Amino acid sequence: MSNNRNSFNRALFDQLPVVGILRDVSLEDAMMILPLFIEAGFTTVEVPINSEGAEKLIQHLAQHFGEKLNIGAGTVIDLSDLDRALAAGSGFIVTPVVDEQVIESCVDKGISVFPGALTPTEIVKAWKLGATMVKVFPADEMGPRYIKALKAPLKHIKLLPTGGISVENANDYFLAGAEGIGVSTGLFKSELIRNKDWQGLREHLLSFRRIIGDRRL
Repeated sequence: MSNNRNSFNRALFDQLPVVGILRDVSLEDAMMILPLFIEAGFTTVEVPINSEGAEKLIQHLAQHFGEKLNIGAGTVIDLSDLDRALAAGSGFIVTPVVDEQVIESCVDKGISVFPGALTPTEIVKAWKLGATMVKVFPADEMGPRYIKALKAPLKHIKLLPTGGISVENANDYFLAGAEGIGVSTGLFKSELIRNKDWQGLREHLLSFRRIIGDRRL
């Protein structure tokens, strides 16, 4: 399965619609983490562009894991960030805000984009600008009931709640109507990574995968 530079494989994402957010992780540790991530069945990883060494990490991961994973950049807030992310080989873009220039530039370039929004007005605006999915952020401030409430009038809009999602509440977001979720430390446990407990991380990722189950959309 080919995952070319600056491409997002939606079918691959739909196999398990979870964006794993790999924040402030060294290249050395990432090379240990991603094989475990793939083994557990996950297909999509985001590297925040404001992380130390983000561009080098994105480039390296795209080269080594681009056949099996969607590799993208997050925390993109302006066109400068976007240029850096795309130059590194990001296959998709995630933002924390609704920035019209970033969204429109991604749409013009055929790049999948997941803009961050919270209110119904922001969510609808992001969708109309061409969002692939709308990242509802910060999701933990509102919870799954908010996603369910949004879905009543906005059922045509694909939502990706992100923020504070863990193995304990991930299913609640899917049951509320989310088409995907973004997960940071809930997937990539900081303590396990800090201690280089790769077996513990493997077991955690497999457990997370088993709990959320198959979610082909």
